[in-house]
Amino acid sequence: MTVDALDLLPDGVLVADAGGQVTAINAVAARMLDVAPAEAIGRPLPEVLALTDHDAQAWTDANTPYDGLRTRTAVPEQAWLLPDGTEVLVTARLHRGTRSGPVEAVAISLRSGRGRARLDRDRSDLVATLAHELRSPLTGVKGFVHALLNRWDKLNDEQKKLMLTTAGADADRLSRLIAELLDVARIDTGRLQLHRSPIDLALRVSRVHDSIAVATSTPIEVEVAPDLPKVDADPDKVMQVLANVVENAVRHGDGTVRISVDRWAEDPSYLAVAVTDEGEGIPVELRKRVFTKFWTASRGGGSGLGLYIVSGLVKAHGGVVTVDDRPGGGARVVTAWPVAEAVGETDAP
Repeated sequence: MTVDALDLLPDGVLVADAGGQVTAINAVAARMLDVAPAEAIGRPLPEVLALTDHDAQAWTDANTPYDGLRTRTAVPEQAWLLPDGTEVLVTARLHRGTRSGPVEAVAISLRSGRGRARLDRDRSDLVATLAHELRSPLTGVKGFVHALLNRWDKLNDEQKKLMLTTAGADADRLSRLIAELLDVARIDTGRLQLHRSPIDLALRVSRVHDSIAVATSTPIEVEVAPDLPKVDADPDKVMQVLANVVENAVRHGDGTVRISVDRWAEDPSYLAVAVTDEGEGIPVELRKRVFTKFWTASRGGGSGLGLYIVSGLVKAHGGVVTVDDRPGGGARVVTAWPVAEAVGETDAP
């Protein structure tokens, strides 16, 4: 690999020969180490690789790449400090001509530690949010169970029924949150499994409408364009997406929630389901955050995972999800699904 090719890599790369002299360095590494590439070539590795830990120990002194066990072939990733104090993640490969032979070359990779720091912050935020979300229903379940155990003989049947009903609702909330977290994990790791088939999108919208309408006083209207083709999608995931979007509109909106199904105006090879409410809408500056983890509006509560899962499921189908304003006020969420080519196949139940 030439130096020019090394310059195409996103991470810093430094190579030293068997004698510990630098033989190659790319532009990223040179910029990190504050050296000119031409001046670095031929210099001893410890002079060029100016990395230290918090105790001022040098990377080469701590890891001794040319010494140690003769079976060693790599130095694991570690956090080190550049001369300006910036943290970088460093790993190295020790190349030996023969098994247990001497080190003939050391290839060192440097990348910014900002990504890991951001990931650590995200994980801390995730743990804190999960603890809060899980604690509330769990506290309710424990409280009512303890009350029933301690005061069973003093409670009448109506009080017992109320406590058990409330505890059951809190347990259901815990189950839903755990299911949402599993969906998030599958989306994040790319392990989401889809069982696709040509399905009637209007039929799914009708089923979601019927299930939600009986549990809310909010009027929900459905409008379906005639002669629509089927879409290529996982029927269960479609139901999950539509239920999430409609429930979100019911929870955060005012007035009537309207659902329309038609060809997507931007691309007729997709069918679009548009869900609108008559609430306050979502400010333009917040719309990019709507589909992130744990985003919640100022009212209505919820885990904040619903729209993140919606986005992940729709995109896994090759679809599109957007949010904008409803004409006249309120929010409008559109999910677009690819039309199935084999429209003659039987729809899944």
